[in-house]
Amino acid sequence: MNKTELLNSYKRQEDKMILAQVLDKINLMQKTQKIESTDFLDMYQISLVESFLKKIEFSNFILFGGFEEAERKVLIVYPEKYTIEMIEKNYDKLLKIVRVELSDEEKGKYAHRNYLGGIVKLGLKREKVGDILVFEDGADIVTVNEFAEILKTELGTLTRFQNSKIEELELSKIRKLELKLEEVKIIVPSLRLDNFVSDLAKTSRSKAGEIIEQERVFVNGKSETKLSKQIKLNDVITIRGKGRFVIKEFKGNTRSGRTVVAVEKYV
Repeated sequence: MNKTELLNSYKRQEDKMILAQVLDKINLMQKTQKIESTDFLDMYQISLVESFLKKIEFSNFILFGGFEEAERKVLIVYPEKYTIEMIEKNYDKLLKIVRVELSDEEKGKYAHRNYLGGIVKLGLKREKVGDILVFEDGADIVTVNEFAEILKTELGTLTRFQNSKIEELELSKIRKLELKLEEVKIIVPSLRLDNFVSDLAKTSRSKAGEIIEQERVFVNGKSETKLSKQIKLNDVITIRGKGRFVIKEFKGNTRSGRTVVAVEKYV
């Protein structure tokens, strides 16, 4: 099956463009017999690409975002002759860190939205930037190798970072972000996905259905558009714009038959 035939089964133009780029990277890798990688993919695109690669029976790939828990990742495709160990040695050649160290007066002032907002304000390509790890004294921003110098220079032009130290570092220098979890309890009428989204996103069930149909919900990293999807223990539900949640325990039923669920939310 040729490229056009493979892509014609996808309705969305955005999906076709992403998958066309993936096929181009695979073809280039096969010609040069060298590692090739894409720009960063978001969770929806990762799910799309994984399904596509399974469909065409291509298995020589890794999805990597700079650290184990990364949400945004690049697709790395490689020749048969490469081992996983050889790929890992190339991570520093594919990705870099741009570190922002805030001045003493600015420490604790900026959240994720401030860094991302700065990148958007500058008109920089979002797909060149991965996860943004925010700390009290600044942030580590994961970026593709060739974009690191541009990002470092452009961030320094923003008023909010004019007193900050901004430097480009090897990926191995990335700081570990301490994940914080907050336990909450919810009560759902059934274990359908739309019930969980409604409660976790604090919205109506009809609105929850719209959020799911808009492909803004992921279960265990996979895009999920089926409202009646049954949620199980230890499932991870990610709702774009609302957060990530782990189903930790079913604690029993209320008198009306609803299920009490203990959920851990990433904060």
